[in-house]
Amino acid sequence: MRRIYESDALHRDDDESHAPNERKRETKLQAFRSVPSSTLSDLLVPRRLRHRFVSVDVRTPESEYAVGESIPFAVTIRNHMPFPVSIPTASPLLWEWSVDGDVEASAVPLRDPPDEPGRFEFDRGERKEFRKRWDQLFRVSDSEWVPAEPGDHTIGAAINTADADRKGLAGEATVRIVR
Repeated sequence: MRRIYESDALHRDDDESHAPNERKRETKLQAFRSVPSSTLSDLLVPRRLRHRFVSVDVRTPESEYAVGESIPFAVTIRNHMPFPVSIPTASPLLWEWSVDGDVEASAVPLRDPPDEPGRFEFDRGERKEFRKRWDQLFRVSDSEWVPAEPGDHTIGAAINTADADRKGLAGEATVRIVR
């Protein structure tokens, strides 16, 4: 490359229309600086109010399912505000789902998340949707599963914070299992 510039193979001329010209910038280039949405949320929105802007909704395609049929469900978590919001969580596990109060339909703990806090971040007006499936089985030990009894069962989801139900950061849907 150096030889091209030193050999005059490329000449610059302001008066010739097909030759590159000597361009001088009038303004100095600056890097675009941005503020992460979590920082903006921390600065502008008090922590005690953030939960009011986020909703959790659980939906199933049907309200009744036959015994043994998989039950698909969708969890929608939405920021209703035109500004970013971040919600502090108890661990890096941001949300969890449950069936009849058992996390992931299991009586035994499936995960041991670290005790370090996490953060569930939403851009302005952002909607996050998660799709899951419950196979009508409850885990009662590391290697044993029991089928769900016919009747009503509640599928719930909540953001992993203290008092998620009281803060409105939880949702649920009821399904009926029929023979």
